[in-house]
Amino acid sequence: MNKIAYIFPGQASQFVGMARDLNDASREVSSIFEMASDILEFDLAKICFEGPLERLTKTEHTQPAVLVHSLAVLKMMGEDAPKPDYCAGHSLGEYSALACAGAMSFEDAIAAVRDRSLLMKDACDSTEGTMTAAIGGDEESANKLAESARKHGILQPANFNSPGQIALSGELAAVKYAQAGYKEFGFKRMLPLKVGGAFHSPLMKKAEEGMPGALSRVNLTNANIPVVANVTAEPVEDTEEIKDLLVRQITSPVRWMQSVQRMRELGVRTFVEIGPGKVLTGLVKKTVPDAEVINIGTVEQVEEYLEAVRVG
Repeated sequence: MNKIAYIFPGQASQFVGMARDLNDASREVSSIFEMASDILEFDLAKICFEGPLERLTKTEHTQPAVLVHSLAVLKMMGEDAPKPDYCAGHSLGEYSALACAGAMSFEDAIAAVRDRSLLMKDACDSTEGTMTAAIGGDEESANKLAESARKHGILQPANFNSPGQIALSGELAAVKYAQAGYKEFGFKRMLPLKVGGAFHSPLMKKAEEGMPGALSRVNLTNANIPVVANVTAEPVEDTEEIKDLLVRQITSPVRWMQSVQRMRELGVRTFVEIGPGKVLTGLVKKTVPDAEVINIGTVEQVEEYLEAVRVG
């Protein structure tokens, strides 16, 4: 049987004008933006629709923006869309996945991401870290490079995105060492990433320590649909395990490639990316080239998907 996974993007998928057509087409979607703005205490719709990009790209704005875009697509898809067999999200996208799976309400997902983004911003502001993308190597190569770089500071693999694409995260001196000596470890290229800090590394420890309190303020329940977690690349449904993994996610690598491979092992043949951009669509194609991948981020794409479901 062809199983379906709904997958949700994280930071770096944002763009000025995101979700404007969804907001204009649906009163239910515009009410989500209004709810989000009340929770966040700033006008999220204005930042999403008008930018400027510099403001939209700030962590405290980007994370709610990407989340709400994904929630808006889910709202517009409604009950006519098929129920997925699994959900998963890349970093921040895990909150969208949990909302889709019924483990938290849209309102609680927004509140949790508000607190998460502020905690991560604070951690970024209090440390000097960055990230770089290593192209062409594997997990063993990344671990060896990180270990060698540690004489200059903290460095660890942060995102296993797809075969041959691994992000490293850590202190500036250690990242610079990796960018200078990557060829010795079998990598073909090393690309700097424009990020606010060293996400998914020990430099985010301060944010990790604040997450239990943030999650205690929202209502988390067992998931109705298994969510493949970033930290373990395994399905999770239990409330307490979900909480633990959301806390650990802050400083742990995002095992996205392994999550996609695990879903494939579990019978998933169709991956539906829900939200802004096509980042995950590209990563899935690189990881499981024969999978069917569908991207839904606009009103037109929602209508096309629902029509295809009806015809199929």
